[in-house]
Amino acid sequence: MTIRFVKPTNALIAGYSYLKSSFTGKPSIAGMPLYISAELTNHCNLHCPECASGSELMKRERGFMDVDLYRNVISELRPYIYYISLFFQGEPMLHPQFFYFPGDSGNIRTVVSTNGHFLSVENAEKLVRSGLNKLIVSLDGMDQTVYSEYRRKGDFNTVVGGIKNISAARIKFNSPLKLEIQFLVNKNNEAQIPQVKHFARNVRASLRLKSMQVINKEDMNKWLPSLSKFRRYKENNGGYIIRNTMPDRCTRLWFNPVITWDGKVVPCCFD
Repeated sequence: MTIRFVKPTNALIAGYSYLKSSFTGKPSIAGMPLYISAELTNHCNLHCPECASGSELMKRERGFMDVDLYRNVISELRPYIYYISLFFQGEPMLHPQFFYFPGDSGNIRTVVSTNGHFLSVENAEKLVRSGLNKLIVSLDGMDQTVYSEYRRKGDFNTVVGGIKNISAARIKFNSPLKLEIQFLVNKNNEAQIPQVKHFARNVRASLRLKSMQVINKEDMNKWLPSLSKFRRYKENNGGYIIRNTMPDRCTRLWFNPVITWDGKVVPCCFD
């Protein structure tokens, strides 16, 4: 089969297996993943309370993905996958060889999500020239007090300065790199949505207002915003359940496995 037809053919096969499983209620697995998430590391410099890594709820060993392991993964999956996310748990830019990874992905669209504390002028210029397609930077408040409610041990000014460094580097090198600011909407920061919209426009970034995952159920009322459209959960018999029109199925099990830093493959990002 001609290489250019491999990806769309594989997508049809994988898509058919998902639809067959959904309608029959029986697992039917065919094809290869359409995209993957590669965990460069599960170390992090922050202590976000609703993150498995930052909250210390994650008990598995900490480490960094071996470059040769990544090279093997890419070699095997290159004919099939459309893009790769270089993050899972942890802060990917803590990897001592971080800049190797975006540059070795070839024709696979590559995305990195970062907490924004390592976007110096030098790193920003290296990023926009690395071949990376998209950079997501988490900014969950528009002043230090609100920002650090969730991004504990984080520095608001460092992150804002890093975003500006990326914006300037994109202009300097006429880079097609897409810059996205991710704002986890919660009770503490929802009043600052107009401010983050204004900031995103100024730095020529897209903005994603994201509903917040809460892993400590006793803290639901601490984080859930008053704006219902940004609530991931709804009340049910005195508790909370996820708001989902299809709560008993997930396409990621077919299309988007996770490869952890030590080479384990899990079918779900919630595993």
